[in-house]
Amino acid sequence: MASRNQELFDQSLKLIPGGVNSPVRAFKSVGGTPLFITRGHGATVWDADGKAYTDYVGSWGPLILGHAHPDVVAAAQRAAVDGLSFGAPTVGELEMARLLCQLLPSLQQVRLVSSGTEATMSAIRLARGFTGRKLILKFAGCYHGHADSLLVKAGSGALTLGQPDSAGVPPETAALTLVLEFNDSEALERIFNKCGEEIAAVIVEPVAGNMNLVKPKTGFLQLLRRVCTQHGAVLIFDEVMTGFRVALDGAQGLYGIAPDLTTLGKVIGGGMPLGAFGGRKDIMQRIVPLGPVYQAGTLSGNPLAVAVGLATLRLVQAPGFYEKLSKAAQMLCDGLSLAARKHHVAFSAQAVGGMFGIYFRQAPPQNYSEVTQCNAFLFNQFFHAMLRKGVYFAPSPFEAGFVSAAHGDQEIAATVAAAENVFSTL
Repeated sequence: MASRNQELFDQSLKLIPGGVNSPVRAFKSVGGTPLFITRGHGATVWDADGKAYTDYVGSWGPLILGHAHPDVVAAAQRAAVDGLSFGAPTVGELEMARLLCQLLPSLQQVRLVSSGTEATMSAIRLARGFTGRKLILKFAGCYHGHADSLLVKAGSGALTLGQPDSAGVPPETAALTLVLEFNDSEALERIFNKCGEEIAAVIVEPVAGNMNLVKPKTGFLQLLRRVCTQHGAVLIFDEVMTGFRVALDGAQGLYGIAPDLTTLGKVIGGGMPLGAFGGRKDIMQRIVPLGPVYQAGTLSGNPLAVAVGLATLRLVQAPGFYEKLSKAAQMLCDGLSLAARKHHVAFSAQAVGGMFGIYFRQAPPQNYSEVTQCNAFLFNQFFHAMLRKGVYFAPSPFEAGFVSAAHGDQEIAATVAAAENVFSTL
């Protein structure tokens, strides 16, 4: 019988470039036919063929409560009845701003947008407008959205397709972005000693999640804070992925660093398109209508997205929420690692909060170069074998995975059992 997933993908290829609306969905890195998801509940999604999968993608991070949490769905329904968009201030926007500033002490003021890309793009422009400088420093493999100046040695979908630098980005634009290896403290100090007074901002994923999961080395983020302060550069933490995912106060709380600006997305929208950027008041007040840095958005602070985001952020504040989430992610990593060792497969795994990384190499990577040394062939075999067993990991060796509050001991144990069987065949 023909696969409905294949039929839908064949139709999509005729109308949508690559058949998808975001590149990693195309399964190009792993091969095969993408899943067309029809519904989700808790830790499970179903595809167009009616097959169920334990989901470790979670819409790439936002669904920290699992799919279709009843309180979140009810919030969306209540908001929809009152109207879908106004293009005018709403009480919900104020509530969201107040909650974000309360939960992340580094935020003195915040502005809502509709995506993580918008948030990082706006934060970069704001940093340049605030400092009067041109240069931006980022790290190889870190992805900060698809704004031109940030598509230089990008991660995530760009790495999946084997094109770290995007066509369409003028060399003049790329020349304004400096790129270092993540976790390279010596190179960081050298470049600031050489041209620190010309650097407007450093943007970093404090826990990298777009070249798979890469943790910061001890002292690396502290050094970033020190050199930015010393040279007057704006330190931007891209917490689109880590915000409210690794801890209630984000990676900045986990590692005890106060950035100058923070970008947010994913969890704050609970599955709806919502982003934000915020930070020091003296920087934020350079934005129009108060200052000369332009930023706007017709759907910014959309009432439906804000309602869903508020419902999500209220639920994650429950006592013990993040301890339970972290335990589930660590249990998964420990179980997978033990199963791989049992069958002599070169494999490692690690977790931070509700994020995890799996790697076909002996030890977790510490930078982009080490990520590219993972065995992509074995990952592809593992991915498809697990898919056949009803487990949906990210379809790329360059993506972090996610657990939700809906992933309990039963789901983790079943995943590890399936993986042990797969490891025995690799």
